Amino acid sequence: MDITCIGPAIIDVLACPTSPAVFTSGSEPAETIKLSYGGDACNEAVALARMGCAVNLVSLLGQDEAGDMVFSYLARNHVDTAAITRSHDLPTGINLVLVDKEGERCFITNPGGSLRHLNEEMIRSHVDDMADIVSFASFFISFDLSVDALCRTFKAIKQKNGRILAVDFTRPKNGETIETLRPLLPDIDILFANAEEACMLCGSSDPAICAETFVRSGVTCAVVKTGKHGCVLAASSFCLSVPAFSPVECVDTTGAGDCFAAGFLYALKQGMSYPDCARFGCAAASCCVEMVGATEGIRAIEAIRSRFEHLCQVSNLQ
Repeated sequence: MDITCIGPAIIDVLACPTSPAVFTSGSEPAETIKLSYGGDACNEAVALARMGCAVNLVSLLGQDEAGDMVFSYLARNHVDTAAITRSHDLPTGINLVLVDKEGERCFITNPGGSLRHLNEEMIRSHVDDMADIVSFASFFISFDLSVDALCRTFKAIKQKNGRILAVDFTRPKNGETIETLRPLLPDIDILFANAEEACMLCGSSDPAICAETFVRSGVTCAVVKTGKHGCVLAASSFCLSVPAFSPVECVDTTGAGDCFAAGFLYALKQGMSYPDCARFGCAAASCCVEMVGATEGIRAIEAIRSRFEHLCQVSNLQ
């Protein structure tokens, strides 16, 4: 395997565009209503596979029809599914995704489903078979992964010499701060967080300050995603802003952060510098948001590479 992804794989049911008016009118039309697939790790794995990487996924699915659908979807997209646990006790996660006319989305989730219950044993039992690049795609997603459990898990992953660990955050659920996470940050080589998540953890509204705070706390490279503005990238020797690709016609931001991470890790596997990895991530995210669904916009590596080359040219002119 080139890259191992760890985290949820679920079904998404998307409606686009939607508005709050439905809660008073009782019925509203939407141009697109579709069954799709999601979960941070599933999105990353599928995007990476479509870019040409050999990818395996460590995840949890129910032993049900929805789980069979997700399993089949992953296989069709050439994601190795050998490390997926199937459970008779949990239903496969299904999210309702409501997308507004600006492309921003809200989620309705089931806390009792597989989305929230990947655990330490399910991950650590596959550590020996993980790739040299490991992406833990969903920090704070699972109720069963405490900071202590993740410390043990990250250390087990990092026992293999030279293995790179990337971690993507979701919103902290219980008031966690960077102090809460400090014991495990030195094991993280690449940290991804969007601006809201980073600011909640670091207590600053400045993405650059947040990125630098993560690096001072032990992370090798911190990436704070800033949506349509691109991202802020920090390491020990630099802190810089990388612009998003433009213009784009944004219809759905679902999966944009996951496709950014996939693009970043693809470029890292190719030996690119951190700034170029960030540009490749921005290029992948720009393809994602132009179609409804988390990975529908990721089809041909050539389209991403063309946008990446444009971003490099823009950088050289500045």
